Amino acid sequence: MLSERQEQIVSESINIIDEKGIQGLTIKNLSKAIGISEPGIYRHFESKTEILLSILNNFKEMAIMLSKMMRSYDATATEKIRFMFSKMLDLFSETPSMVSVIFSEEIFKNEEILKTKIVEILNLHGQTIENIISEGQSEKNVREDIDKKSLALITMGSLRLLVKRWDLNNHNFDLSTEGNKLIAVLSKVLSV
Repeated sequence: MLSERQEQIVSESINIIDEKGIQGLTIKNLSKAIGISEPGIYRHFESKTEILLSILNNFKEMAIMLSKMMRSYDATATEKIRFMFSKMLDLFSETPSMVSVIFSEEIFKNEEILKTKIVEILNLHGQTIENIISEGQSEKNVREDIDKKSLALITMGSLRLLVKRWDLNNHNFDLSTEGNKLIAVLSKVLSV
């Protein structure tokens, strides 16, 4: 569990990445933004990589929690996907800076430990969607003529593209409204 100061460092790191990109996340910029010395940052985290790993661990914990919710949520596959996506879109709308980190896997590809964590998170979300689709196929309320991996990829890719477009357009449209339209279309694609 993170201390209050560590949480502040993680939160400010996300803001810096959002504003200045990963290259702008330096210990110097971070210490200036928080108002503590650079050695003060190092008392809480050994390195910038450790800060980034902490950010990704938070995202992984959220993905695990969402996956558990989906397993116990009694609903059809499309209702589960609607609920899951709505929660994600609400989170992004409330904290747009998270998009810069969560949908920017390419910034981590040169650090093996960070790349591994991103892959874990992507695989976890993918597995959750695949499980939902597989369950829906078993219950005959999701089409079976397309395999679950392909349907999951279409579903996840559509959400990713919508959120990325929203972020690149400086949040100039309502993500929830557009997300609901996308979810309605995906429901038609998935349904029998």
